[in-house]
Amino acid sequence: MSEIHSVSSIPGGGVGEGQLILGIESSCDETGVALVRRDGAGVPRLLAHALHSQIDMHQAYGGVVPELASRDHIRRVVPLARQVLRDAGCTLQAVDVVAYTRGPGLAGALLVGAGVACALGTALDRPLLGVHHLEGHLLSPFLSTDPPEFPFVALLVSGGHTQLMRVNGVGDYELLGETVDDAAGEAFDKSAKLMGLPYPGGPHLSRLAQTGNPGAFELPRPMLHSGNLDFSFAGLKTAVRTHLVRQGWLDREDLLLSDEARPVLADLAASTQAAIVEVLVKKTLAALKQTGLKRVVVAGGVGANQALRAQLDEACRRRGIRVHYPELHLCTDNGAMIALAAAMRLQAGKAELTREPVFDVRPRWDLSAI
Repeated sequence: MSEIHSVSSIPGGGVGEGQLILGIESSCDETGVALVRRDGAGVPRLLAHALHSQIDMHQAYGGVVPELASRDHIRRVVPLARQVLRDAGCTLQAVDVVAYTRGPGLAGALLVGAGVACALGTALDRPLLGVHHLEGHLLSPFLSTDPPEFPFVALLVSGGHTQLMRVNGVGDYELLGETVDDAAGEAFDKSAKLMGLPYPGGPHLSRLAQTGNPGAFELPRPMLHSGNLDFSFAGLKTAVRTHLVRQGWLDREDLLLSDEARPVLADLAASTQAAIVEVLVKKTLAALKQTGLKRVVVAGGVGANQALRAQLDEACRRRGIRVHYPELHLCTDNGAMIALAAAMRLQAGKAELTREPVFDVRPRWDLSAI
């Protein structure tokens, strides 16, 4: 059974004076709600947040089932909102702005968050703000103990997105490179599924890789020498499949679970992770060189990968470059990043508030266009 994870009683985060933003995240398979306070020109402060993961529910199907995801968001979002308000010592009437994930994501799941936000905004007579999901990830390190400063290069690495951005300020984003097919997170998950690992595969592959030899298999580093900052990971997944076919293990769960297969799969997992991480690190360094910037932010679910953090940290340390990450519990999709992005847009004077309850979700939405 999935658990509800919460963070409450943030040190120094009492309600007090200031503008309170309630954030709702429902783009895929996590339901997140958070409350952020904006005071003056400082970084907004997280008062409380709560998260429900649907991993256990989708595990039986080997991936996210959109209809089930939407129905579960409906069940979870109101109890989570109540929990957040209780943890923050705040009433619903004290909320000043209701923010929600407008896109990108699963259309039905996005509509749940938008619907709840519109209902709250209408009932409370409060303005609404639709937030870009990836902007939430990009700005999430500002909630960390070591927040970045503008400008910086951002590496966004999540389940469905791999992008390099130049970030000059809130709402000022320049796309430097992106994936042309599978994202890094998809490469982790699809390779793990081929190896017979449980859903979600990426974290399982990373754990298995800890006992393997990253040089055991020669795997491609797609587009590493392309001369641009774009990514491609579909060929890597195909190479993993080819090795499993050669072993006679593809789609053979009985063999994949055998004692004989375990060390070989650990080597294959380590080699797969090494290929993905090398491409991400070298492309990020190339983006830093191209822009001349000395600061990088890594955000999104894959940003929690320890091999990526270790190798990028070391490479940047040698070059005198600062690296910033969100706190580990904020790497996954969450309401805190949505509330934060809304607060920072309000602070920067770039928030398009509305009091009209419009359900204008955008399942496909280019971050560089906002």
